[in-house]
Order: sequence, then C-alpha cells, then structure tokens
Amino acid sequence: MSLIVQNLSKHYGDVVVFNNVSLQVAPGEFVAIVGESGVGKSTLLNCMAGLDSWDAGSVRLDGVDLGALGDDQRALLRREKVGFVFQAFHVLPHLDVAQNVALPLLLLGQHDDERVQAMLAAVGLAGLGGRLPQQLSGGQLQRVAIARALIHRPRLLLADEPTGNLDPTTAARVMDALVAQTREHGASLVLVTHSETAAARADRVLHLSSEGITG
Repeated sequence: MSLIVQNLSKHYGDVVVFNNVSLQVAPGEFVAIVGESGVGKSTLLNCMAGLDSWDAGSVRLDGVDLGALGDDQRALLRREKVGFVFQAFHVLPHLDVAQNVALPLLLLGQHDDERVQAMLAAVGLAGLGGRLPQQLSGGQLQRVAIARALIHRPRLLLADEPTGNLDPTTAARVMDALVAQTREHGASLVLVTHSETAAARADRVLHLSSEGITG
C-alpha cells in the first residue's frame, strides 16, 4: 500500500506538534521515523491511520484521502487494510492469546483458526494460544500484538515504539518477528522509535522535529 503524507501540520491550541510534514512510503517499504520525545511521532502515526485529526495537509492511503472520509469510513478502511502495533500491547485480558489474535478476523466476519495458529507459530508463540495475557512475558505480549496486527494481512502496518518496554534481547526477537512477517506478507511498515537499533533495520530512516521531517 502506498502512503503519501503532504504538508501535514498538527497543533494543540497554540502549541505546534509538527509542521509541514511530507513523506511517501512505497508498497512493501519499511520506513523508521525517529526524533526526540515530544516531537509528535506517535501523533503522526495516529494521523496516518486516521485515528487523530490534523490542521492542514493531507494523508492518502492508496490514493484515498483520509481527510475526506467520515469516522465510519476511516474505521472500515483501517479494519480492512491497516494493522497497528502499540507500545502498551492493548491485548484484552479476558480473552486468551488465540482469541486476541483472531479479533481482526472476527471484525471482518471471518473465522480461520488455521491462520491464527500459523501466525502464532510464525511469531514464536506456538502452543500458547490457550494462555491468558497475564500468563505471558512482555516480549510474548508484544508478539501477540504483532500477530493480531498482521492476521488480516493488512497492506500497511504502523508500529508505535513496539520495543520500548523490552530488554535488548527480547526487543531483537520482537523486531525479527515484525520484520519477517511484514516482508512475508508484502506489507508496508512504518515504525516510530527511540531505538537506533530498531531504526537500523529499516530501508529508510526519517527524522521528525517540530519544523518538519528530513531523511
């Protein structure tokens, strides 16, 4: 999926979050966005998904202008074509691992237990589908989040500091799973991170500041 962000600006009152951000992500490309805390990396990622609003500019996914869509239309587009990995995992504690991973399929009216089990195996969680989230480590929970984000084979994956709460060894394993699965499914990947190690895995690294984006 192609992603085109053009002259995007975001403010909170008089506070500038970012100004005149323009970037393009080609189908299948892995782009990392780095920058200091508070420059709006997560906010930019949320705008790319249509989860947040902006004050000027445009975001286009495969030629579709997100700014021209209503909330329901944006939600449907995300459900079909976008995956999101959060730093805080956001797994549902009352559902087991397999049920958490299967959620995007259920929202699309699909049921495919074989695909769920194959995805769990692909991210190193084979045999853990019946466990509850509280029985897993942080690294395992992040891999559940990756599996859930990729289970419906999205065209674009957005990852917000997916290794931020993990030790270096676990972070490397999570990045291995993230990169391997996006490559296998041909998805575009946009990663925002403080980690130079994680960013080094990308095809291209962009630097975000309050003045814009360079790279």
